[in-house]
Amino acid sequence: MALFPVISNFQEDFVLLLLPVDTENTMDEVAAAAAHHSVGTRVAPRPDKVVRVRRQGASDFFPRDQRLAETGVRPMETLEFIFCDA
Repeated sequence: MALFPVISNFQEDFVLLLLPVDTENTMDEVAAAAAHHSVGTRVAPRPDKVVRVRRQGASDFFPRDQRLAETGVRPMETLEFIFCDA
């Protein structure tokens, strides 16, 4: 377990945020942390959707249960958080 900084680029948000997460967090937990800072403030809630995570510019999402430490994401790398159908 280690504190790990990533940059959050949340869909429909105009602000990039420094997001401290833990290396043992799953991608769902990382997505929840990003949503906590964007949804309901600058981004409208979309309760019928799930937030998925991918590297900036990538087309494939990380598996929702994959731990951050297993992804190869580097500190301060930008991650995109996208609303998707469940």
